[in-house]
Amino acid sequence: MADETLSLKKAFSGHGGFGVDETIMAAMVTKWRKQPDQKSRFRSDFSGFFTKIGSIEKCEDDYLLRLKTEFSRFKNIMVLWLMHPWERDARWMHHVMHKSYPFTVIVEIACTRTSEELLGAKRAYQALFNHSVEEDVAYHIKESYSKLLVGLVSSFRYEGPQVDNDMAKWEAKALGNVIKSSGSGKLIQNEEVIRILTTRSKRHLKATFKHYKELHGKPIEEDLGANLCLQETVKCIDKPAKYFSEAINIAFKEGADKPSKLSLTRVIISRADVDMEEIKETYHKQFGVKLEDMITKNTHGHYKDTLLTLIGK
Repeated sequence: MADETLSLKKAFSGHGGFGVDETIMAAMVTKWRKQPDQKSRFRSDFSGFFTKIGSIEKCEDDYLLRLKTEFSRFKNIMVLWLMHPWERDARWMHHVMHKSYPFTVIVEIACTRTSEELLGAKRAYQALFNHSVEEDVAYHIKESYSKLLVGLVSSFRYEGPQVDNDMAKWEAKALGNVIKSSGSGKLIQNEEVIRILTTRSKRHLKATFKHYKELHGKPIEEDLGANLCLQETVKCIDKPAKYFSEAINIAFKEGADKPSKLSLTRVIISRADVDMEEIKETYHKQFGVKLEDMITKNTHGHYKDTLLTLIGK
C-alpha cells in the first residue's frame, strides 16, 4: 500500500515536475475499484492535496488549480503540434499583449524565424485577430523597448549569402560609439541601434557582432547592461541554439514562474523539426547534462513521452 500511495502521489505531480502520469492513475482506478478505504487512506496521507475538515478530506483549491495546469500540458502540446506553425506563432505573440506572456516571446519569434515564416505568422495574426502584429505591439506595449519590438516584427530580412564586410565593420564601430556615448540605459531607444538590429540580414549582423568582439575584446552582449530586450535580440540572432537552451533550462529551475515553464513546450514544439540537434548539443555543453535526461527526470506521463519523441531521443 505504501508503494502504491507513493506512486499515485508522483502520478499527480505530488513531488513536483511537469505533467501527470496517466498510466499509473488508470492502473490505480482498476486496482482500487470498489475499495473506498484505499482511497480514504490515500486522501488522509496526501496532505497538501487534501485537508481534513470534519469527517471528510477536502481537496485544496490551490492544488486543484495546479493539477488543472499539469493535466493540460499533454493536451496543449498535442494541439500545438497539430497547429500550423504560423498560427502557433501568431497566438503566442497575441498572448504577449493579452495574457501577460513575456515580451521575449515576440523577440524570439521575430528573430529566429525566417522572413517568410515571420510574414506567414503576421498574416495568420491578422486573420485570427483582425489587427496587425505591428499595431498591437505599438498600442499595447508602452515600455522603452516598444520601438525595437515594432521594428523587429516589421522586418523582412534579406536571407541571401552576400555580406558587405566593410559595412559590417563600420556598423560594429558605430554600435561601439553609441554604446560608449549613450550609456546602456538609453540604448534601447537609439535610432541607429534599432535600424541596425531590425533591418540587417542575420548573416550581416553575425559579421557585425564578430567585428565588435574583435574591436572591443568582448561580446556585444556584455556591453548592453541591463537591457534584456537588446540582449535577447542579439542572442536570438547570433546564437539561437544558446538562447533556446537557456530558455529550456530556466523552465526546469525550482521556483520557475508559469511563463518560464510554458517555454519548455514552446521551444520543443517550435524547434523539433528545425535545429533540435544543435540545441541538444548546446544544452549538454552549457549545463553538463543531456536534455533527454533532464526531461526524463522532471516530466511525467504522456507529456514526457511526447517531449522525448519530439527531441528525437
